[in-house]
Parts: sequence; C-alpha cells; structure tokens
Amino acid sequence: MEIKWKKVLVVGLGKSGLAAALFLRHQGAQVTVSDVRSAEELAKEIPALIDEGIAVEAGGHGLLTFRRQDLIVVSPGVPVDTPELTQVKKFGLPVIGELELAAHYLRGKVLAITGSNGKTTTTTLCGEILQAGKLSVQVGGNIGVPVIALVEESRDDGWSVLEVSSFQLETTDTFHPQIAVILNITPDHLDRHGSFENYVAAKERIFARQTAEDALVLNADDDGTKGAAARARSDGGPRVFWFSRTRVVRQGAFVHEGTILFRESEQAKAEPVLKVSEIPLKGTHNVENVLAAVCAARLAGVEAAAIRQAVIDFRAVEHRLEFVTTINGVDYYNDSKATNVDASMKAIASFPGGIHLILGGKDKNSDYRQMRTMLTERVRAVYTIGAAAEKIHTHIEGAVPIVSAGTLAEAVSRAGEAARPGEIVLLAPACSSFDQFENYEHRGRVFKEAVLARRGVGKS
Repeated sequence: MEIKWKKVLVVGLGKSGLAAALFLRHQGAQVTVSDVRSAEELAKEIPALIDEGIAVEAGGHGLLTFRRQDLIVVSPGVPVDTPELTQVKKFGLPVIGELELAAHYLRGKVLAITGSNGKTTTTTLCGEILQAGKLSVQVGGNIGVPVIALVEESRDDGWSVLEVSSFQLETTDTFHPQIAVILNITPDHLDRHGSFENYVAAKERIFARQTAEDALVLNADDDGTKGAAARARSDGGPRVFWFSRTRVVRQGAFVHEGTILFRESEQAKAEPVLKVSEIPLKGTHNVENVLAAVCAARLAGVEAAAIRQAVIDFRAVEHRLEFVTTINGVDYYNDSKATNVDASMKAIASFPGGIHLILGGKDKNSDYRQMRTMLTERVRAVYTIGAAAEKIHTHIEGAVPIVSAGTLAEAVSRAGEAARPGEIVLLAPACSSFDQFENYEHRGRVFKEAVLARRGVGKS
C-alpha cells in the first residue's frame, strides 16, 4: 500500500487509532485524526500528535474533513455505519480498519484468534507456547499492543499471534492469517452489528482470504462454528481442523480418557500432548481454550513436549477468572472480561455453587433470561450494578435473590457481608463496562481494589 503524500484520516483516537496515526505519518502520509471527544478529553494525546505534524479534529466529525481524504482508517471502536462514513463510501472513498492497514505491512506468518469468549487467554497462551517452542513470536491485536505497532518488529521468519475482534474483522479485505482460530460464536455486540447473522459474518472474515495452504481451527462442540467449515472449504479454502472436549475428531485436538491428543490428519496416529488434570486454569471453557492452543501450536510446528510444559507453566490472564484473594474464608474472583451472557455463564459453571454474583454494566442487547437455570442451581444472590441493572432484574427475577447495589464498590461490600466461608464472590458482569468505567480492565482493577480494601473489614 503506497501512502506517501496521501491524505489519510484516522477516525477514533483509541489505542489502535493513535498507533495507526503515528505509523501513517512515519510512512510519509498527510494525517488528520478525528474524534468525537473534546480537546480537553484528548489532552494527553493531542500534544504528541501535533509534534508529529498530525492535524487534530476534536469534539465531532466534520463531513468536509472526511471528504477531503484519499483514505480513511477507522478505529475498532467506531461503528462503520456512522453518517460520515456512510456518505463518503458513496463517493468511493476507501474505508479500512487498523487491522487491514497492518495487514499490508506485517512481515512473517500470522496466527489469528477470534471468538465470542476466550480470545485473550488463548492468544496469550499461544504466544507463550510458540515462544517455548523457540519460534520468533510477538503478540498483540485486540489485547496489549495494536497490530500496526507490531509491524516494525515483525520478521520474515517470525509469527505474529493476534487476538482479533469482530469490530476489527468487519473492516478487513486482504487480511490473511496462515492459521485462523474461531473459538466459539455466541450472541454478542448485537447493539453494534444489528443481528446475530451480521456478527457471525464479521467473525468469519478471519478466513475470507485463506487458501488451501492455510489452516482453520474450529470448535466441534460449538453450534456457532459448525457452519463455518462448509463456508470455509468452498472455492479452495483452508484445511479445517477441529478441537473437542467431548468427541474424537478426524484431525485436530481432542480429549480421550483424560488426555489431550493431537492428530494431524485422518491417516495419522493421535499423539498425546498433556493430561487435562495438568491444566492449571479453572473451568471447562479453559479446557477448550487449551485444546485450541494445542491445535494451533502443533500446526505452527511446536513439539508436544514444549506445548505441555508451556501449558503447565501458564497462569490465568488478568481479569479472566482471576483469583484475587481469600477473606474470612470467602474466595474473590475477577472475571471482568466476561462482557456477555455466555462468558458469564462459563464463569459461573467453573464453580459448583455458593456464588455471590455481580452482574451489570452497559447492556449489549443481551438476553439475560438464558442465565435463569444456572443462577437457580449455583448462585446464592445476584448484585446488580450499572445501566443494565433494571433489565437484568426483569429478566432474572424469581430465579435468585437480587440486590440492587448500583455501584461496584457497593456490590463488593454487600456480597462480602453476605458470603459465608467456603463461598465465592464473583465479578462476571455479562455487560460491557462503558457506563461506569473506561474499559473492562478499569472495572477489574476497581473490583480488586474494593476487595482488597475489605481485608480489615468484617468477621473475625
């Protein structure tokens, strides 16, 4: 992609938008950034941009600003159907995302991971396994480092392990991972995508450019991914590998008699990799994450012994079913990354019962009624917070006692007072964080701070 001297607009100044703007400027483009936030809200970012010769439009998007460009790069957090973007597309102006921009420059091979839940854990684990296998690897995308910021350090003989979201994938065209993983697809971000079908279509763009030389790894136990196999195989698409907790698969990774095995092809003998009991992470969903990582890593060339040791050494990622502490016999867990109903249910299923559950935040057009049976079986009480509290109350009323806490600090206090030794206080909110917090990491940190502040409070 030749962008020197081109006029490029970056829309949205999140982490990836800022990285994209700086990259484009260093490539010789004439860069403008546009954000709906005010200049005061962007006080930290603006000086660095101006120092680089990047123009800044704050406090809203000007249509003329959009129409004067040769290319528009959209940050993942910006909906692609905003009026300004919709209008300029009619004039044939190219609109791409930060992931698509990076795809034109990233060297080496790509292992890309998407799914409604488990992306961050699996991406982080894959990175550690490839590193244990002595491969050159860098990790980023929807976690940590934006993809565009990985370009400079990428190598022709290296791997980029990327977590990619539906927001990133919906603006891709040439993005081409050599190994693509879809962990699961359950309803999420329907407030952004409009329908489950649109959400699925965005996820499946991960294999849109794959060829018969590439590999697609799918979850054989997940209804949402089953249709992807047929669509991927059409027109010379990738080889499909499966992972499963419940059945033997023709090629891929599976559990048999308590051991994870990998089979490269239908004709190959299955090789043992590690025992399920050796996985240090809680929950059956994390067995699925490990299976996906085992499959992807073997396809990347890492030997079984190195995979086993990397999994054994792996620890939970922050904000993903993260153990915080025990106070007066009550265990506190932070799963702030559980931003949809399915993720929250998987967190609940990781414990046999005695759960004091904190739910709420910004609603994503979710159906919380799906949780009723599990709440009745395993949860002592639900403590609601944030903007979605009223809807959650309506959907789950009668299934479990509900406490309207309002704020996270109050929820921690009320749950901590009610919980008895041997029980659990769990933050698995089933909502996004943007009503009260900057992001799910901020929410998770506030939860941990509130928990740790309770050490000097309560029962003796």
